Amino acid sequence: MPHYTRARIPGGTYFFTVTTLERRPLLTRHITRHALRHAIEKTRLTHPFRINAWVLLPDHMHCLWTLPDGDDEFSIRWSMIKRFTTQQLSIYHGMAFQPNHSRTIRRESAFWQRRFWEHLICDEDDFRRHLDYIHWNSVKHGYVANVSDWPYSTIHQWMMCGTYPKDWGNSYKAPGEFDFGE
Repeated sequence: MPHYTRARIPGGTYFFTVTTLERRPLLTRHITRHALRHAIEKTRLTHPFRINAWVLLPDHMHCLWTLPDGDDEFSIRWSMIKRFTTQQLSIYHGMAFQPNHSRTIRRESAFWQRRFWEHLICDEDDFRRHLDYIHWNSVKHGYVANVSDWPYSTIHQWMMCGTYPKDWGNSYKAPGEFDFGE
C-alpha cells in the first residue's frame, strides 16, 4: 500500500482539490451546498482556518486555506468536513451513499473520493497562481464563458475588494498557464 507524505507547515497556506466519488456531479446541488456549508462552519468551530479562496464545481472543488499559527492538521479538517457533509445529506435529505466493503472497513462514505490533493503554498507568486487557477476553473471546464458568471466561487469577493478587475477572465485567458493536479 502506498504511503503518502504530505507537506506540513504549522500556520501554512495550502491549496486543495477534493473530488466526489466517481466524479458524480453532486456538489453544486442546493442541498449539497447547504450541507457542505454547514459542515465547514461546524468544523471551523473546533478547528478554525481562514478560507482564502474557493470554487465549487459539480464534481470537485478547489480551495486555499490558511491554518492558525502552530497548527498543521488540515487532514483532520477535511475528514470532519467530509463526514459532516455526508451525515447531513443522509439524515436531513435521505440521500443514501452505501459504501462498499473496503469503504465500510475504513469508515468512509460513498460520497467523497478517498483522498484529496494538497499543495503547500511557497510564496506570494505561488499563492497568486493558485488563486487565479481556482477562479479560472469554472471557465476551464466550460461551465461559463466569464469567471464572474459562476456563482459558486470566491471570485466575487476578490473583485469587490479590488484584487481582480470586474472583467477579469472575460475576454482573455487568465494570466499564466497553469495546470495543477486535479
